[in-house]
Amino acid sequence: MSIWSSLYTGRSGLTAHGDAINVVGDNIANVSTVGFKSGSANFNDVLGRRTGGGQNMGAGVQMGSVSQAFGQGSFIQSGGALDYAIQGAGFFEVVGEHDGVENSYYTRNGRFSLSADGLVVNEQGLRLQGYPVDANGDVAGPSGDITISGQSSPVATTTADLDVNLNPTPDPAGPFVFDPLDPHATSDYQSSMTVYDSLGNAHDVQMFFVNNGGGAWEWHAMVDGSELNGGTPGQLTEIADGTLGFDTDGNLDTETLNASSADFVGATPGQAIQFDFGDAITTDGGTGAGSTQHAGASTIESVSQNGREPGELVDIITADDGTVSGLYSNGETEPMAKLAVASFRSPENLQRQGDQLWVASRDSGQALLGEAGTSGRGSIASNALEGSNVDLGDELVTLIAYQRAFQANARTVTTADEMLTEVANLKR
Repeated sequence: MSIWSSLYTGRSGLTAHGDAINVVGDNIANVSTVGFKSGSANFNDVLGRRTGGGQNMGAGVQMGSVSQAFGQGSFIQSGGALDYAIQGAGFFEVVGEHDGVENSYYTRNGRFSLSADGLVVNEQGLRLQGYPVDANGDVAGPSGDITISGQSSPVATTTADLDVNLNPTPDPAGPFVFDPLDPHATSDYQSSMTVYDSLGNAHDVQMFFVNNGGGAWEWHAMVDGSELNGGTPGQLTEIADGTLGFDTDGNLDTETLNASSADFVGATPGQAIQFDFGDAITTDGGTGAGSTQHAGASTIESVSQNGREPGELVDIITADDGTVSGLYSNGETEPMAKLAVASFRSPENLQRQGDQLWVASRDSGQALLGEAGTSGRGSIASNALEGSNVDLGDELVTLIAYQRAFQANARTVTTADEMLTEVANLKR
């Protein structure tokens, strides 16, 4: 009976080590697979019949489980704008259908791309998950699909900041009484700036300044009538006006905005622009910094406004905290999302699904989503991918060990067979 048992004992060794060689072979085959995590075979002994002394005899071995190793793989610089690697613990969450099953999946393979409808997806079309953000890049809602906008929306100008120096010496041809029908001949200084309407169209605004003496000035903002509803082409039309006052040191003391409204053609009517010439002492309770009335030529020192034209997406930039921003042709950079990173109580117990995907199990615990770099989650490396964590040298040594064990178990079978042959020959 024991000779027959030794055959099955040897067979169990052949089966277990054959399965173990398969695990090693899987590791070696995936040595170049992005985001792959190696496995290792675990063996369990098998008990047979009880001996006369009350102890159970061994009846061979079985491969009990495959342990997953989630150690860090080396980074591969890829240059892809949507290629990501996690430096440290955590997984990307992707959602969609894989092998006919709709689910949330987790992966370390950070090779993503844009779908036709602007969604960030992996190679299997599963949608990468992240958080919506506000203009400052702060999380502004629950996690969901990440969408990259191919165009930056236009913004209408609502504020315009100008720092000017106005020559206190009156124009010899003055003093002037401003005439909107002939502004160039009835003003002391002229300049221009660009503003944008709600469609993103740029408009050239002519600025006229009139010296009323004693540090008092008036200003007028005008555009060509062809750009306004009801305007006369070729004739400047006023869209805003106000006054400036300077103290005896030439510092800005007062500023007023009398009116501001522009009905640009095709755009939202009644566009108001808040013109600001500095930190006025009396009006703003400020320091007088900004516009000045100092000797010398009148000139515009600086101009800024908050409007912009639409822009096309030219690049995607991702920070190490996972904030994804779009760089547009109009020079604007807009934060659009923040990558979500999932952590698990026991990642070794995640269920492998193929294509470098895992799903949560009872033993792994549920996914804990959060921002990169928080609560032990790793940071994001952009333009890079995480390679396989397989150590080829270790795998080859392990393969040799399993091969020797397989050969030894084969010898057990052949020895038992020879013994049974001897038993069969006893009757002769």
